[in-house]
Amino acid sequence: MNDFEEEFLALYAAKSRNSLGRKYKEQEHPYRSCYQRDRDRIIHSAAFRRLEYKTQVFVNHEGDYYRTRLTHSIEVSQIARTIAWALRLNTDLTEAISLAHDLGHTPFGHSGEEALNDLMSDCGGFNHNLQGLRVVDYLEERYPEFKGLNLSWEVREGIIKHSSVFDIAVKLKEFFPGKMPSLETQLVDAADEIAYDNHDLDDGLTSGLIKEGDLDGLEIWDKINRKINQKYAKIDWSRRKYLVIRALIDLQVTDLICNTKERICRSKIKDYADLRKIDRKMVDFSDEVKELRKPLRKFLMQRLYHHYRVMRMSIKAKRFIRELFSEYVERPQQLPYDLQDRIPKEGVKRVVCDYIAGMTDRYALDEYKKLFNPYEKV
Repeated sequence: MNDFEEEFLALYAAKSRNSLGRKYKEQEHPYRSCYQRDRDRIIHSAAFRRLEYKTQVFVNHEGDYYRTRLTHSIEVSQIARTIAWALRLNTDLTEAISLAHDLGHTPFGHSGEEALNDLMSDCGGFNHNLQGLRVVDYLEERYPEFKGLNLSWEVREGIIKHSSVFDIAVKLKEFFPGKMPSLETQLVDAADEIAYDNHDLDDGLTSGLIKEGDLDGLEIWDKINRKINQKYAKIDWSRRKYLVIRALIDLQVTDLICNTKERICRSKIKDYADLRKIDRKMVDFSDEVKELRKPLRKFLMQRLYHHYRVMRMSIKAKRFIRELFSEYVERPQQLPYDLQDRIPKEGVKRVVCDYIAGMTDRYALDEYKKLFNPYEKV
Protein backbone atom coordinates (compact mmCIF):
# COMPACT_ATOMS: atom_id res chain seq x y z
CA MET A 1 0.00 0.00 0.00
CA ASN A 2 2.81 2.42 0.86
CA ASP A 3 4.48 1.68 -2.49
CA PHE A 4 1.23 2.41 -4.34
CA GLU A 5 0.76 5.71 -2.50
CA GLU A 6 4.34 6.77 -3.19
CA GLU A 7 4.02 5.97 -6.89
CA PHE A 8 0.53 7.34 -7.58
CA LEU A 9 -0.38 10.06 -5.06
CA ALA A 10 0.68 13.69 -5.40
CA LEU A 11 3.48 14.89 -3.15
CA TYR A 12 1.00 17.07 -1.24
CA ALA A 13 -1.45 14.21 -0.58
CA ALA A 14 -1.82 12.72 2.90
CA LYS A 15 0.01 9.39 2.86
CA SER A 16 -0.70 6.67 5.37
CA ARG A 17 2.98 6.20 6.23
CA ASN A 18 3.05 9.82 7.47
CA SER A 19 -0.03 9.50 9.65
CA LEU A 20 0.24 10.95 13.14
CA GLY A 21 -1.23 7.69 14.33
CA ARG A 22 -3.94 6.61 16.75
CA LYS A 23 -4.57 7.44 20.40
CA TYR A 24 -4.00 3.79 21.27
CA LYS A 25 -1.20 2.04 19.41
CA GLU A 26 -2.19 -0.91 17.26
CA GLN A 27 -0.26 -3.27 15.04
CA GLU A 28 -0.52 -2.27 11.39
CA HIS A 29 -2.56 -4.48 9.08
CA PRO A 30 -0.54 -6.49 6.52
CA TYR A 31 -2.51 -5.33 3.44
CA ARG A 32 -4.83 -2.49 4.51
CA SER A 33 -3.68 1.07 5.15
CA CYS A 34 -4.69 2.86 8.34
CA TYR A 35 -7.23 4.92 6.37
CA GLN A 36 -8.81 1.83 4.82
CA ARG A 37 -9.20 0.37 8.29
CA ASP A 38 -10.73 3.63 9.52
CA ARG A 39 -13.24 3.60 6.65
CA ASP A 40 -14.24 0.02 7.50
CA ARG A 41 -14.60 0.80 11.21
CA ILE A 42 -16.88 3.72 10.37
CA ILE A 43 -19.05 1.63 8.03
CA HIS A 44 -19.46 -1.09 10.67
CA SER A 45 -20.25 1.35 13.50
CA ALA A 46 -23.70 1.61 15.07
CA ALA A 47 -23.70 5.39 14.54
CA PHE A 48 -23.22 4.95 10.79
CA ARG A 49 -26.07 2.43 10.50
CA ARG A 50 -28.40 4.76 12.38
CA LEU A 51 -27.90 7.45 9.72
CA GLU A 52 -30.34 5.44 7.59
CA TYR A 53 -33.21 6.78 9.70
CA LYS A 54 -31.98 10.29 10.39
CA THR A 55 -33.45 13.27 8.54
CA GLN A 56 -31.65 15.12 5.75
CA VAL A 57 -34.49 17.52 4.86
CA PHE A 58 -37.60 15.34 4.92
CA VAL A 59 -38.47 13.30 8.02
CA ASN A 60 -38.20 9.58 7.35
CA HIS A 61 -41.92 8.83 7.37
CA GLU A 62 -42.57 11.48 4.70
CA GLY A 63 -41.56 8.92 2.07
CA ASP A 64 -38.92 6.34 1.22
CA TYR A 65 -37.51 8.16 -1.84
CA TYR A 66 -35.97 11.14 -0.04
CA ARG A 67 -32.36 11.33 1.06
CA THR A 68 -31.46 10.39 4.60
CA ARG A 69 -28.20 11.16 6.40
CA LEU A 70 -26.95 7.75 5.25
CA THR A 71 -27.68 8.19 1.54
CA HIS A 72 -26.32 11.73 1.75
CA SER A 73 -23.06 10.46 3.29
CA ILE A 74 -22.69 7.85 0.54
CA GLU A 75 -23.32 10.49 -2.14
CA VAL A 76 -20.75 12.82 -0.55
CA SER A 77 -18.26 9.95 -0.55
CA GLN A 78 -18.87 9.20 -4.23
CA ILE A 79 -18.36 12.83 -5.27
CA ALA A 80 -15.37 13.29 -2.97
CA ARG A 81 -13.61 10.15 -4.24
CA THR A 82 -13.98 11.39 -7.82
CA ILE A 83 -12.39 14.73 -6.92
CA ALA A 84 -9.63 13.08 -4.88
CA TRP A 85 -8.76 10.70 -7.72
CA ALA A 86 -8.55 13.56 -10.23
CA LEU A 87 -6.29 15.55 -7.88
CA ARG A 88 -4.21 12.46 -7.02
CA LEU A 89 -5.12 12.76 -3.34
CA ASN A 90 -5.67 9.91 -0.89
CA THR A 91 -9.03 8.39 -1.82
CA ASP A 92 -9.09 6.14 1.25
CA LEU A 93 -8.68 9.04 3.67
CA THR A 94 -11.21 11.05 1.65
CA GLU A 95 -13.75 8.24 1.80
CA ALA A 96 -13.29 7.75 5.54
CA ILE A 97 -13.84 11.45 6.28
CA SER A 98 -16.84 11.57 3.93
CA LEU A 99 -18.57 8.63 5.57
CA ALA A 100 -17.84 9.96 9.07
CA HIS A 101 -18.69 13.64 8.56
CA ASP A 102 -22.33 13.34 9.73
CA LEU A 103 -21.95 10.77 12.53
CA GLY A 104 -22.71 13.40 15.18
CA HIS A 105 -26.00 14.54 13.67
CA THR A 106 -29.14 14.42 15.77
CA PRO A 107 -32.54 13.08 14.71
CA PHE A 108 -34.67 15.53 12.68
CA GLY A 109 -31.73 17.20 10.94
CA HIS A 110 -30.55 20.68 11.90
CA SER A 111 -33.74 21.25 13.91
CA GLY A 112 -32.62 18.63 16.41
CA GLU A 113 -29.16 20.18 16.58
CA GLU A 114 -30.57 23.66 17.23
CA ALA A 115 -32.82 22.31 19.98
CA LEU A 116 -29.97 20.45 21.71
CA ASN A 117 -27.68 23.46 21.39
CA ASP A 118 -30.22 25.58 23.29
CA LEU A 119 -30.81 22.88 25.89
CA MET A 120 -27.06 22.42 26.45
CA SER A 121 -26.27 26.16 26.53
CA ASP A 122 -25.05 26.00 30.14
CA CYS A 123 -22.87 22.95 29.33
CA GLY A 124 -21.02 24.24 26.30
CA GLY A 125 -23.80 23.89 23.75
CA PHE A 126 -24.05 21.25 21.04
CA ASN A 127 -22.31 20.99 17.67
CA HIS A 128 -22.66 17.95 15.42
CA ASN A 129 -18.97 17.92 14.43
CA LEU A 130 -17.82 17.93 18.05
CA GLN A 131 -20.41 15.25 18.73
CA GLY A 132 -19.10 13.25 15.78
CA LEU A 133 -15.64 13.29 17.31
CA ARG A 134 -17.16 12.20 20.63
CA VAL A 135 -18.90 9.32 18.84
CA VAL A 136 -15.71 7.93 17.30
CA ASP A 137 -13.51 8.66 20.33
CA TYR A 138 -15.79 7.55 23.14
CA LEU A 139 -19.40 6.53 22.50
CA GLU A 140 -18.87 3.66 20.08
CA GLU A 141 -18.03 0.47 21.97
CA ARG A 142 -16.61 -2.34 19.85
CA TYR A 143 -13.15 -3.13 21.16
CA PRO A 144 -12.01 -4.53 24.52
CA GLU A 145 -8.79 -2.49 24.60
CA PHE A 146 -10.31 1.00 24.29
CA LYS A 147 -13.47 3.04 23.95
CA GLY A 148 -14.42 4.45 20.58
CA LEU A 149 -13.09 3.40 17.18
CA ASN A 150 -9.49 4.58 17.71
CA LEU A 151 -9.36 6.26 14.32
CA SER A 152 -6.25 7.86 12.87
CA TRP A 153 -5.49 11.49 13.66
CA GLU A 154 -6.14 12.58 10.06
CA VAL A 155 -9.68 11.20 9.95
CA ARG A 156 -10.45 12.72 13.33
CA GLU A 157 -9.10 16.06 12.09
CA GLY A 158 -11.39 15.72 9.07
CA ILE A 159 -14.40 15.30 11.37
CA ILE A 160 -13.64 18.21 13.68
CA LYS A 161 -12.49 20.65 10.98
CA HIS A 162 -15.32 19.88 8.61
CA SER A 163 -16.69 23.07 7.06
CA SER A 164 -18.03 25.75 9.43
CA VAL A 165 -16.71 24.05 12.56
CA PHE A 166 -13.24 25.54 11.94
CA ASP A 167 -13.70 28.31 14.51
CA ILE A 168 -14.57 25.73 17.14
CA ALA A 169 -11.70 23.48 16.14
CA VAL A 170 -9.13 26.16 17.02
CA LYS A 171 -9.94 25.50 20.68
CA LEU A 172 -8.75 21.89 20.37
CA LYS A 173 -4.97 22.00 20.69
CA GLU A 174 -4.63 18.46 19.40
CA PHE A 175 -5.61 19.56 15.89
CA PHE A 176 -3.14 22.43 15.38
CA PRO A 177 -5.26 25.52 16.03
CA GLY A 178 -5.31 27.99 13.18
CA LYS A 179 -3.89 25.54 10.63
CA MET A 180 -5.87 24.60 7.55
CA PRO A 181 -6.70 20.89 7.34
CA SER A 182 -5.54 18.43 4.69
CA LEU A 183 -6.67 18.77 1.09
CA GLU A 184 -8.68 15.59 1.63
CA THR A 185 -10.67 17.32 4.39
CA GLN A 186 -11.11 20.45 2.31
CA LEU A 187 -12.47 18.55 -0.67
CA VAL A 188 -14.98 16.68 1.53
CA ASP A 189 -16.34 20.10 2.57
CA ALA A 190 -16.83 21.00 -1.10
CA ALA A 191 -18.30 17.59 -1.98
CA ASP A 192 -20.75 17.98 0.91
CA GLU A 193 -21.94 21.31 -0.49
CA ILE A 194 -22.30 19.90 -3.99
CA ALA A 195 -24.22 16.88 -2.73
CA TYR A 196 -26.73 18.63 -0.49
CA ASP A 197 -27.37 21.55 -2.86
CA ASN A 198 -28.20 19.35 -5.82
CA HIS A 199 -29.77 16.38 -4.09
CA ASP A 200 -31.92 18.59 -1.86
CA LEU A 201 -33.05 20.31 -5.06
CA ASP A 202 -33.90 16.87 -6.48
CA ASP A 203 -35.87 15.94 -3.35
CA GLY A 204 -37.62 19.32 -3.32
CA LEU A 205 -38.77 18.85 -6.92
CA THR A 206 -39.87 15.27 -6.27
CA SER A 207 -41.85 16.30 -3.19
CA GLY A 208 -43.66 19.04 -5.09
CA LEU A 209 -42.53 21.72 -2.65
CA ILE A 210 -40.56 23.17 -5.55
CA LYS A 211 -42.08 23.44 -9.02
CA GLU A 212 -39.98 23.48 -12.18
CA GLY A 213 -41.30 26.92 -13.05
CA ASP A 214 -40.01 28.26 -9.72
CA LEU A 215 -36.47 27.76 -11.03
CA ASP A 216 -36.94 29.88 -14.14
CA GLY A 217 -34.56 32.82 -14.07
CA LEU A 218 -31.82 31.02 -12.13
CA GLU A 219 -28.90 31.26 -14.54
CA ILE A 220 -27.25 27.97 -13.61
CA TRP A 221 -30.53 26.06 -13.94
CA ASP A 222 -31.60 27.81 -17.17
CA LYS A 223 -28.19 27.25 -18.77
CA ILE A 224 -28.22 23.50 -18.23
CA ASN A 225 -31.96 22.97 -18.70
CA ARG A 226 -31.78 24.69 -22.09
CA LYS A 227 -29.03 22.32 -23.27
CA ILE A 228 -30.97 19.25 -22.11
CA ASN A 229 -34.13 20.44 -23.85
CA GLN A 230 -32.23 21.05 -27.09
CA LYS A 231 -30.69 17.58 -27.05
CA TYR A 232 -33.75 15.66 -25.78
CA ALA A 233 -36.80 17.64 -26.94
CA LYS A 234 -39.38 14.97 -26.10
CA ILE A 235 -37.90 13.49 -22.93
CA ASP A 236 -40.24 13.08 -19.94
CA TRP A 237 -39.85 15.27 -16.84
CA SER A 238 -38.44 12.62 -14.49
CA ARG A 239 -35.59 11.76 -16.86
CA ARG A 240 -34.95 15.40 -17.71
CA LYS A 241 -34.77 16.27 -14.02
CA TYR A 242 -32.20 13.53 -13.50
CA LEU A 243 -30.12 14.78 -16.43
CA VAL A 244 -30.20 18.37 -15.19
CA ILE A 245 -29.19 17.40 -11.64
CA ARG A 246 -26.39 15.22 -13.02
CA ALA A 247 -25.16 18.06 -15.23
CA LEU A 248 -25.28 20.52 -12.32
CA ILE A 249 -23.07 18.21 -10.26
CA ASP A 250 -20.69 17.59 -13.17
CA LEU A 251 -20.30 21.33 -13.82
CA GLN A 252 -19.37 22.02 -10.19
CA VAL A 253 -17.08 19.02 -9.77
CA THR A 254 -15.19 19.82 -12.98
CA ASP A 255 -14.79 23.46 -11.99
CA LEU A 256 -13.61 22.52 -8.50
CA ILE A 257 -10.96 20.15 -9.85
CA CYS A 258 -9.63 22.60 -12.46
CA ASN A 259 -9.63 25.60 -10.12
CA THR A 260 -7.98 23.66 -7.30
CA LYS A 261 -5.18 22.48 -9.58
CA GLU A 262 -4.54 26.09 -10.59
CA ARG A 263 -4.55 27.29 -6.96
CA ILE A 264 -2.08 24.60 -5.92
CA CYS A 265 0.18 25.49 -8.86
CA ARG A 266 0.03 29.24 -8.15
CA SER A 267 0.82 28.64 -4.48
CA LYS A 268 3.89 26.59 -5.45
CA ILE A 269 2.98 23.79 -3.08
CA LYS A 270 5.56 21.04 -3.51
CA ASP A 271 4.72 18.62 -0.72
CA TYR A 272 2.49 17.93 2.29
CA ALA A 273 4.67 20.05 4.58
CA ASP A 274 4.25 23.06 2.27
CA LEU A 275 0.50 22.58 2.28
CA ARG A 276 0.35 22.72 6.07
CA LYS A 277 2.01 26.14 6.02
CA ILE A 278 -0.68 27.67 3.78
CA ASP A 279 -3.24 29.72 5.72
CA ARG A 280 -5.95 29.75 3.04
CA LYS A 281 -8.24 27.16 1.50
CA MET A 282 -6.82 25.42 -1.56
CA VAL A 283 -9.85 23.38 -2.64
CA ASP A 284 -12.39 25.87 -3.96
CA PHE A 285 -14.62 26.82 -6.87
CA SER A 286 -13.77 29.50 -9.41
CA ASP A 287 -15.27 32.95 -8.88
CA GLU A 288 -17.52 32.40 -11.90
CA VAL A 289 -19.07 29.21 -10.53
CA LYS A 290 -19.36 30.71 -7.05
CA GLU A 291 -21.50 33.46 -8.53
CA LEU A 292 -23.58 30.91 -10.46
CA ARG A 293 -24.18 28.90 -7.27
CA LYS A 294 -25.24 31.80 -5.06
CA PRO A 295 -28.77 32.35 -6.47
CA LEU A 296 -29.52 28.61 -6.39
CA ARG A 297 -28.39 28.30 -2.76
CA LYS A 298 -30.42 31.37 -1.81
CA PHE A 299 -33.43 29.89 -3.61
CA LEU A 300 -33.13 26.59 -1.69
CA MET A 301 -32.93 28.45 1.62
CA GLN A 302 -36.03 30.50 0.92
CA ARG A 303 -38.19 28.06 -1.02
CA LEU A 304 -37.25 24.65 0.42
CA TYR A 305 -35.62 24.89 3.85
CA HIS A 306 -38.04 27.65 4.87
CA HIS A 307 -41.08 26.18 3.12
CA TYR A 308 -44.01 26.17 5.53
CA ARG A 309 -44.30 22.37 5.47
CA VAL A 310 -40.60 21.94 6.24
CA MET A 311 -40.88 24.59 8.96
CA ARG A 312 -43.81 22.71 10.52
CA MET A 313 -41.70 19.55 10.64
CA SER A 314 -38.82 21.56 12.10
CA ILE A 315 -40.88 23.19 14.86
CA LYS A 316 -42.56 19.93 15.75
CA ALA A 317 -39.19 18.17 15.91
CA LYS A 318 -37.77 20.79 18.28
CA ARG A 319 -40.77 20.31 20.54
CA PHE A 320 -40.17 16.54 20.65
CA ILE A 321 -36.49 17.03 21.49
CA ARG A 322 -37.17 19.62 24.22
CA GLU A 323 -39.80 17.49 25.92
CA LEU A 324 -37.71 14.30 25.76
CA PHE A 325 -34.68 16.14 27.15
CA SER A 326 -36.66 17.72 30.00
CA GLU A 327 -38.30 14.43 30.97
CA TYR A 328 -35.02 12.46 31.03
CA VAL A 329 -33.14 15.17 32.96
CA GLU A 330 -35.87 15.53 35.58
CA ARG A 331 -36.45 11.77 35.91
CA PRO A 332 -33.24 10.01 34.78
CA GLN A 333 -34.42 6.71 36.28
CA GLN A 334 -36.28 6.26 32.99
CA LEU A 335 -32.98 5.97 31.12
CA PRO A 336 -31.40 2.58 30.32
CA TYR A 337 -29.20 1.30 33.15
CA ASP A 338 -25.90 1.74 31.30
CA LEU A 339 -26.69 5.43 30.83
CA GLN A 340 -27.69 5.88 34.46
CA ASP A 341 -24.29 4.45 35.45
CA ARG A 342 -22.54 7.26 33.55
CA ILE A 343 -24.41 10.11 35.27
CA PRO A 344 -22.26 10.47 38.44
CA LYS A 345 -19.13 11.00 36.36
CA GLU A 346 -20.45 12.85 33.30
CA GLY A 347 -23.55 14.66 34.56
CA VAL A 348 -27.14 14.01 33.65
CA LYS A 349 -27.38 16.60 30.85
CA ARG A 350 -24.34 15.27 28.99
CA VAL A 351 -25.64 11.70 29.22
CA VAL A 352 -29.12 12.70 28.06
CA CYS A 353 -27.63 14.77 25.23
CA ASP A 354 -25.59 11.79 24.00
CA TYR A 355 -28.65 9.55 24.21
CA ILE A 356 -30.94 11.87 22.22
CA ALA A 357 -28.25 12.81 19.67
CA GLY A 358 -27.76 9.13 18.88
CA MET A 359 -31.46 8.45 18.27
CA THR A 360 -32.96 7.94 14.85
CA ASP A 361 -36.10 9.88 13.93
CA ARG A 362 -38.38 6.91 14.48
CA TYR A 363 -36.71 5.90 17.76
CA ALA A 364 -37.17 9.43 19.10
CA LEU A 365 -40.84 9.37 18.05
CA ASP A 366 -41.31 5.94 19.66
CA GLU A 367 -39.69 7.17 22.89
CA TYR A 368 -41.94 10.22 22.86
CA LYS A 369 -45.04 8.05 22.55
CA LYS A 370 -43.84 5.71 25.32
CA LEU A 371 -43.22 8.60 27.70
CA PHE A 372 -46.28 10.74 26.99
CA ASN A 373 -48.99 8.52 25.47
CA PRO A 374 -50.80 6.70 28.30
CA TYR A 375 -51.99 3.94 25.96
CA GLU A 376 -48.55 3.17 24.52
CA LYS A 377 -46.69 0.15 25.91
CA VAL A 378 -43.42 1.09 27.58
